[in-house]
Amino acid sequence: MKLITIDFETYYDRQFSLTKVTTEEYVRSPLFETIGVATQINNEKPVWVPKHDVADHLASIDWSDAMVVAQNTAFDGAIMSWRYGIKPMAWADTLGMSRALFPHEKSHSLAKQAERMRLGRKGDEVLNALGKHYDDFTPEEMERYAAYCCNDVELTYGLFNVYMDMGFPKKEMQLIDLTLRMFTEPALVLDKEHLTDHYEDVLTRKELLLDTVRKMLHANDEEDVKKLLMSNQKFATLLESFGVEPPMKTSLTTGKQAYAFAKTDEEFQALSDHEDDRVQAIVAARLGNKSTIEETRTKRFIDMADRGSFPVPLRYYGAHSGRWSGQDKVNLQNLPSRGPNAKKIKQSIKAPEGYVVIDCDSAQIEARTLAWLAGQSNLVEAFAQKEDVYKIMAEAIYDTPREKIDKQQRQVGKTVILGAGYGVGHHKLQLFLKTQAGVEVELHEAKRMIDTYRASNFRIKELWYKADEALDALRLGQTFQVDAPGIINVVPWSGLTLPSGLFIQYPNLYKSYDADKGRDQWTYKSKGIKTYIYGGKVVENFTQAVARCVVGEQMLRIAKRYKVALTVHDSVVALAKRDEQEEAVAYIEACMSWQPSWAKGLPLACESDVGDSYGG
Repeated sequence: MKLITIDFETYYDRQFSLTKVTTEEYVRSPLFETIGVATQINNEKPVWVPKHDVADHLASIDWSDAMVVAQNTAFDGAIMSWRYGIKPMAWADTLGMSRALFPHEKSHSLAKQAERMRLGRKGDEVLNALGKHYDDFTPEEMERYAAYCCNDVELTYGLFNVYMDMGFPKKEMQLIDLTLRMFTEPALVLDKEHLTDHYEDVLTRKELLLDTVRKMLHANDEEDVKKLLMSNQKFATLLESFGVEPPMKTSLTTGKQAYAFAKTDEEFQALSDHEDDRVQAIVAARLGNKSTIEETRTKRFIDMADRGSFPVPLRYYGAHSGRWSGQDKVNLQNLPSRGPNAKKIKQSIKAPEGYVVIDCDSAQIEARTLAWLAGQSNLVEAFAQKEDVYKIMAEAIYDTPREKIDKQQRQVGKTVILGAGYGVGHHKLQLFLKTQAGVEVELHEAKRMIDTYRASNFRIKELWYKADEALDALRLGQTFQVDAPGIINVVPWSGLTLPSGLFIQYPNLYKSYDADKGRDQWTYKSKGIKTYIYGGKVVENFTQAVARCVVGEQMLRIAKRYKVALTVHDSVVALAKRDEQEEAVAYIEACMSWQPSWAKGLPLACESDVGDSYGG
């Protein structure tokens, strides 16, 4: 397989650029114009090709045995696929590779990567191309632009080879390719009529809600509502009336608890995308935004529907656990599944004519993976025997026979199993029970539940302590086995090993004594920001990472027979011909229940939905 490194230069101006519009909108826009492209086959010298020769040049290359690598392949690959109809044997991406190898770095731009790996300097000739169409360049300007583009290609080729020499895993390369194909070779379609109806419903609901809020606050108009909502106490009271616990933080000035209502507070930011559109509306009103997240998101999908099929924009290695995340202003991970907007956008994402959407979810994979990594054999066995582990937990909490556990008690058991596995205390569990199970308990009762969980799952508790020891070993440059199966090991100066061949990393790890808490406290640097870490959080990091490794390998197996259209959290969405539906479901469920060779004894299970749309 030959390696072809590629870089397109295209028209941009102050309003039409990738900082102003999405990649999908930019490449599909009537304003789009190729200025030229530089290509390099293997280690040959890069070739610059101007606008009018690009189509012929690309058509002259045999792409059937080629791996294409670019710095931002979602962009260059979209141009190749959508504008020139080219689909190579494989896609690679130095941007994605950098994110996987250096997940805590602030920037993964080509300039920063080249500087980090000491490969050379990226030029800045692109700045002189602002607002210039192809015909606006003088021969001298075009010559400089060509040299600039060829230099970018050489840097990208160099980075790719350095990363491969560092041992970048083959399966991760396959996952990069699979992720990019979701975007560059889209198969899903959008139902504009359904989206338009939903958009009108959202606007109507918001108007009614704001009118209700105005009356509740005795406000005169929308501007008055915003002023009144600037009162932290009024805003907190309103959140509580909608069943939302106001986010809190420790004030840096007083050291006391205060409302976390600043634009930069993560929990407050999350409220703007809350599944309840009432919460979205009051957050938008407080911020002075004219639109809620649901409005903006729905309008973006409507616009995409006008431009063609739905390219799924997923960021490979979006978190340092390796999980995928949304990008290009589309976050499929946050589409509402509950509340008045439940599945409305999901239902607009449809299979093409003659196909069905199969959404297969890896059931309870985090809880199963945690039990397996900890060597919590009773819980592993319960999962393997398909017992109701939530009822088992509720049985211990309520001292009630399993067969008499009611629906609410089971929900409490579920919340405890899913919420207490990473060392949370009783204060947080009390909040989880209220927000996730709809159950209010006294603090002492929450503490009793935590104690019951830890007594029933003492191996999981021991894993938290071993994770603390792992931090010490990592700081001291020592080796150390963390988990029961031997998957997670400390490699000095690198991090904690993962089945993928990559690492969970904690750069600039530092331990200091916290006088307020009366114990040592660990910190590390992530994207330049000091981040606190502790045993339970380390366990959460590597448990999620291992679960992601499982789903990633399962997804690759599915892709051998069916088009993988997207992945969200621990689910994989694939397309199959309608007349192959039963066979496809059986195959995909078998893949999602399959254990990788390194995961023997990990009890896996899945459940799937089939329909014309992603929403069933």
